[in-house]
Amino acid sequence: MIQNKLFRDSLAAIPEEQKAEFELSFGIAERMDEILKEKNISQRELARRLGKRESEVSRWLTGRHNFTTSTIAKIETALGSPLVQITR
Repeated sequence: MIQNKLFRDSLAAIPEEQKAEFELSFGIAERMDEILKEKNISQRELARRLGKRESEVSRWLTGRHNFTTSTIAKIETALGSPLVQITR
């Protein structure tokens, strides 16, 4: 439980939409990291497969990148595993 009132108040002031965006971005980054580890693929190798710089892949893994659906699709294809699953 968060004890610091200022922190609690600051967290409560963040709009729900923004909280949801953070959760999605961090969730995608965590899933990407899991797949890389499961398949023993380095950031360098993923960058090579995507024609990107390793530093860009590293930034993606921080969870602070605003992924487009196009980027997600390219990453999923390069990894051969889904990052996001849509259920109805």
